[in-house]
Amino acid sequence: MRVYIFLCLMCWARSENKRPCLKFSQLSIKDSFRDLFNPRMEMFLMMYTRNNLNCAEPLFEQDNSLNVNFNTNKKTIWLIHGYRPIGSTPTWLQNFLRILLNQDDMNIIVVDWNRGATTFIYNRAVKNTRKVAVSLSEYIQRLLKHGATLDSFHFIGMSLGAHISGFVGKIFHGQLGRITGLDPAGPKFSGKPSNGRLDYTDAKFVDVIHSDTNGVQFIKCDHQRAVYLFMATLETNCNFISLPCYSYGDYKTGSCVDCDDFKKKSCPRLGYQAELWKDILKERLEKSLRTTVFLDTTGTNPFCTYYFVLSIIVLNNTMKDGYITFKLLNHLGVIEKPRLYEKNKSFYKRQEVKILAQFLNDVNISRIGLAYYQSSNQQCSTCKYSIQRLMLKSLTYPERPPLCKYDFVLKENEEVFLSPCACTSEEV
Repeated sequence: MRVYIFLCLMCWARSENKRPCLKFSQLSIKDSFRDLFNPRMEMFLMMYTRNNLNCAEPLFEQDNSLNVNFNTNKKTIWLIHGYRPIGSTPTWLQNFLRILLNQDDMNIIVVDWNRGATTFIYNRAVKNTRKVAVSLSEYIQRLLKHGATLDSFHFIGMSLGAHISGFVGKIFHGQLGRITGLDPAGPKFSGKPSNGRLDYTDAKFVDVIHSDTNGVQFIKCDHQRAVYLFMATLETNCNFISLPCYSYGDYKTGSCVDCDDFKKKSCPRLGYQAELWKDILKERLEKSLRTTVFLDTTGTNPFCTYYFVLSIIVLNNTMKDGYITFKLLNHLGVIEKPRLYEKNKSFYKRQEVKILAQFLNDVNISRIGLAYYQSSNQQCSTCKYSIQRLMLKSLTYPERPPLCKYDFVLKENEEVFLSPCACTSEEV
């Protein structure tokens, strides 16, 4: 009997100590209608760690003490949603939390400003972004007094949340560790001076993913896919590499086919791991070299594609008006055809020509199918073209050794299948 009473007392004590979990503001389209006549602005902070992954807790207790689960020595990610005209909870929120905490042992603070983003009047939500930033700065000041550092803060803002992150960064004079803008809102911000929007000076490292139907510009992709792309970079084993280029037009025509300027780092990666390129990007910025990079993705999760560069050195002067096509075969003989960013190339004697190719599947390469075609009407069925060297290099996985084929002949309009081998050491 005594044991029973003791156990019951323990259960009662635990239930008394366990507080309810914080919930994201549950609003609806009705609240957008109410906002037309009675606008309100409220902000709540919900803290998550590995100790409370499934139960949000307040950052500060009622006595203003810091939550014991918050560790000032760890990285802190601030997740900020954007405009929500119908008041719904972001569909990506819980999965994003799980993925981030699976990646690193960190603090995550979800900034819930739904009561301020839920309105039919977009301009009203835009004005509220400044108010949210000021409120956040007050909480940050309190965290700094507890020993947290600005350098350990990584703000990830979606839509209007990206600009809120920028405004917070301006308050702290660009000393935040990192800001990631996911589909920063365009209306009322595009064309504004740097003090009126997210800017690259708002943190020590700022990376932005812009959704667009015209590709990926540091980065462009289909509309509102940025947040899911960012999550995919953590959920998959794929390297979402991106190619530095002046414009998307140049990228589409294959004018930017390598990342030699990034030295051993190779091509910058999209998403969480982008900060590994922080130092070299900072060096480029100090030389007034703003970095814009591009990549294409598939239309569905996990969005991954695989980039290769095919480089060719020819020994003939006659390959000036044609194009190369190629395909890859795996060890089972299955053919993978690429998207070639520009087929038409001018081949000059002993000058290396590079062709960018994108595949939908990773390939364990056994053979390379290669063909040359004349673009003009002056076709020559008996013509032969001497190739000094072919090299195929993976940009997606730069650690893989490139494959080469030396001293072979191409006939016009005739596909050949080559078995490549490891390149000579001086070419790697």
